[in-house]
Amino acid sequence: MSAAYTPAEMMTVAAARALSNGDVCFVGIGLPSAASNLARLTHAPAITLIYESGTIGTRPNVLPLSIGDPELCETALVTVSVPEMFAYWLQGGRITVGFLGAAQIDRFGNINTTVIGAYDRPTVRLPGAGGAPEIASHCRQVFVVLAQTRRSFVPRLDFITSLGYGAGGDDRARAGLRTAGPVLVITDLALLRPDPETKELVVTSTHPGVTREQVAERTGWPVRFAARVEETPPPAPHELAVLRDLVARSAPAAAPA
Repeated sequence: MSAAYTPAEMMTVAAARALSNGDVCFVGIGLPSAASNLARLTHAPAITLIYESGTIGTRPNVLPLSIGDPELCETALVTVSVPEMFAYWLQGGRITVGFLGAAQIDRFGNINTTVIGAYDRPTVRLPGAGGAPEIASHCRQVFVVLAQTRRSFVPRLDFITSLGYGAGGDDRARAGLRTAGPVLVITDLALLRPDPETKELVVTSTHPGVTREQVAERTGWPVRFAARVEETPPPAPHELAVLRDLVARSAPAAAPA
């Protein structure tokens, strides 16, 4: 990896590029929020960002600390009730992309944000589901962004919070879901997409300087690579400048009083 940018910056830039100007994006807090707002401030100024608190068309000047951050409501086109957000916008099929983070993901794109270890006696209690199960089910497609390690890319989830492709194949459709599911996973090493038939995640692009061996070492299952693996274009100077400015001006808001 080039010293000109960090793996986290590469991941955020790659995630931002996946969004388009016409998207209506349901945004998760953290990495998904950074990527979505980077897209809005660069190549996708007309994107509509929606957060779980009911803020529609929000254009935050700093990255929100939570879905309840006043910055979201103050800069939104409109704020609706949470029941309206989920019943009309989400379940109504009006959101093109759900952008989620995860603590764990398996080879079929199922996500855990609930517990590490046994549910009744966990070693780690995670933030929980929130609206993620509904986002994963009802957005037309889902992007997932997370750092790639053997602790996060696991052969078997401790708990399935949000359904990806279940056990693979047509399992998602047999569960009654008609949306596309997790079509893209962005990490600090690579981009992965589901195989059209098996739905197992396959590496389709590696970031500059990243080897196949590194990807395999940080994956908890024998990861597959596409017949043609591309190299992710490195961050452009303007992408890095906008991202770093966004992070810098968000830092005072995150600092304790």
